[in-house]
Amino acid sequence: LRGHIPSSLGVILRTTDKIVWANEFEPIELTCLIESISTNNPRIEWKKIKNGVPSYVYFQNRIAGDLEHRAQLREPANILIFNTSRSDTAEYRCEVAAIDDQRDFDEILISLAVRVKPVVPRCSVPVAVTVGTSSELRCLENEGFPPPQYSWFHNNEELPHDPKSSPKFVNSSYTINPDTGGLKFRRVRKEDAGEYYCQAKNDAGHAQCPPQMMEVYDVDIFGIFLKASAALAAVICVTVGLCHAHKHGCFSSKDHTENKYVYCLIF
Repeated sequence: LRGHIPSSLGVILRTTDKIVWANEFEPIELTCLIESISTNNPRIEWKKIKNGVPSYVYFQNRIAGDLEHRAQLREPANILIFNTSRSDTAEYRCEVAAIDDQRDFDEILISLAVRVKPVVPRCSVPVAVTVGTSSELRCLENEGFPPPQYSWFHNNEELPHDPKSSPKFVNSSYTINPDTGGLKFRRVRKEDAGEYYCQAKNDAGHAQCPPQMMEVYDVDIFGIFLKASAALAAVICVTVGLCHAHKHGCFSSKDHTENKYVYCLIF
């Protein structure tokens, strides 16, 4: 065919994986295999392309840029990263120039994505709720990559995402959003009381928050407490006012002058 160059006359590259996943802090090798070449000492370069901007990571026979002191070139043109970091997520281009070959240049593009283990999520569990009311428990983790999926545990037992799928939870009214970490109760039951914790998990690992207790009451204990506190505060204010008035003689029935009466009204 016109334009076809026999492999023996040109440099040809291939890779075992064009899309590579790695866990943070673990080694990974990006393969750039030279299938055909005639030039004895080809020029090999690697470039990292982040947000569309290329930078050298292997240039003039040495590791450079973001991978300096963290990688090495392995035969024939592979690059081994000793401990990947989340900042290594990018595209990498292997370029080989062979001046003695008829086809004197080839390149191959590899996409590297670094998985990051979730950190301990932030959990929000209400201290107490009333039977029959709605309630929401929240869970958030923003370090993991890919973004984690969330699960909730009640008294060390994982809650199924669909309560109807389990005979034990078939009468529960909760829903779990595995993407956002929300656990919502439409109507809280007495059986929903107990310890809760959330787990964030992706392919790199998982993490969970410490257990938190949620009490469930038949009546609104906190509402009653607040009303009682308000009533007590009112009684204290009235008592203090009466004592203050008595101190100034406002309740004396004899020998009150008109000025004394006006004074008491003011104070």
